[in-house]
Amino acid sequence: MLISGRTAGRRRGAAVLTAVVTCSTVLTGPDLAAAGGPPSPPASAPQLEWKPCVRGKAFDCATAKVPLDYRDPVGRTIELAVIKRKATGPGRRIGTLFFNPGGPGGPGTVQMPQNYRFFPREVRERFDIVSWDTRGVGHSTAVNCFARPGDAAAWEASKPAGFPVGAQERKTWIAAFEDLARRCRQRDPELLRHMSTADIAHDLDRLRRAVGDTQLTYLGTSYGSFLGATYANLFPGKVRALAVDSTIDPQAWTDHASHTAPRRPIFLRMGADLGAAAILDRFLALCGATTTARCAFSAGSPKATRDKFDRLMRRLREHPVGTWTYGKTVDDVVSGLDIVHPGWTDLAGRLQDLWRGRVPRPPTPLPAPPVPNPYTGVEQASAILCSDSPNPRDPGVYHALEEASALRAGDTGRFWTWAAEPCATWPVAADRYRGPWNRPTAHPVLVIGTVYDPATPYSGAQAMTKELAHARLLTHHGYGHTALLNPSSCIKEYESRYFIDGTLPPAGAVCRPDTPPFSAPGPSGGVATGGGAMAGPVS
Repeated sequence: MLISGRTAGRRRGAAVLTAVVTCSTVLTGPDLAAAGGPPSPPASAPQLEWKPCVRGKAFDCATAKVPLDYRDPVGRTIELAVIKRKATGPGRRIGTLFFNPGGPGGPGTVQMPQNYRFFPREVRERFDIVSWDTRGVGHSTAVNCFARPGDAAAWEASKPAGFPVGAQERKTWIAAFEDLARRCRQRDPELLRHMSTADIAHDLDRLRRAVGDTQLTYLGTSYGSFLGATYANLFPGKVRALAVDSTIDPQAWTDHASHTAPRRPIFLRMGADLGAAAILDRFLALCGATTTARCAFSAGSPKATRDKFDRLMRRLREHPVGTWTYGKTVDDVVSGLDIVHPGWTDLAGRLQDLWRGRVPRPPTPLPAPPVPNPYTGVEQASAILCSDSPNPRDPGVYHALEEASALRAGDTGRFWTWAAEPCATWPVAADRYRGPWNRPTAHPVLVIGTVYDPATPYSGAQAMTKELAHARLLTHHGYGHTALLNPSSCIKEYESRYFIDGTLPPAGAVCRPDTPPFSAPGPSGGVATGGGAMAGPVS
């Protein structure tokens, strides 16, 4: 999830679940299953004029115009930046797979090309893969609350990194985000009123029509899972194959559609603090169980490594290393747990540098995308998250919430509490979707959950599966945020079969990662390598 600068979510329909998804559903292409009724008139679809993003490169770009307010479809329009990689299998194309990389606020025009190689090979062969910068984000009509780049940089430098520590930093943090909300209201209040996930789901349906698919094929990771669930319930007849990976409990996101003021912020309702604490403990245990050649931060045993981490955190509270404060380091730890290879090894190296009193080297930059890197300030994530998700509106309560979360989740509880505080003073969107979540879809949904996920706990995948009318849970018994970026050949095989012909995994299917943490690269599990996929409960 893309929250505060990170690249940053239940229950009915069980009666029909068993009957509907006992084995598989067969799909023959994008124009089958007329359960959703006839397609909308062509005039309702934006025109996409595809051109190479960069001459000679494989990605094509286009711009779509959509209504700002779907209740006033002939009023103001906004632009969506769209990117496509054509199917690589000549003559074998099925349709379009839409991909949302999460966040909220992750720019698809940047992240889809960077992550393209992680999609299953057969999916790349059979589908055009399309992503987009959602409304308010990146190269689309964007939420940008600063007149000049220098103003944005100055605002960012004015607040504590990661989260505030101590009374003065809390005061500074709260004032900074009050100032940001005020700036954003002044710049484009109309856009802020129409930044809900429901608005984005309507945009997605327009893009589906624009590419000529009568039903949607979709993969959404992290926040993209909530977008997928929203689409499935707003347009249930238009679901061809919809997979969600690293899944948010929709009831936690919406606070069960309650009309009373929320007592806890979104990430504590989701249990992100507990999920991050569990995976941090596993990181330290696995690091301590290996040598410093494989994990630089190892202290020779799991207990010694946990103790070493706790001592480092206490030291950083009093004695930062350069700009590496306690708050910035915990932020880096939570982010660094997202991707196991090479993320965990790199994170261990940064922690060891800090242990030795050295400023860590900056991480290796990701490959340059085929579009210019857009502005992606924190206000773009806030505009979606805070529009949708109820959070306590009194900034003064977050310190007590932080301390309560720290009692159950330690350092990660402090991070995830303050990640939602910007919403305390943010305007709410006009058209939020808050349920129901169990509308029967034309085809069942595939839910993928990772057991040790530092941002969207496995419990969210279990909850999403129970909440949706027709869903099947596929468990990734591994680590990190999204199975897409923490590869399992087993997961890829099941995804390929689901997207291509609708075959669901068997009930209770469990996959394992190809490469365990802190091990030499090389496949060690999954369908393609003869292991890793198994039926049965997670241990």
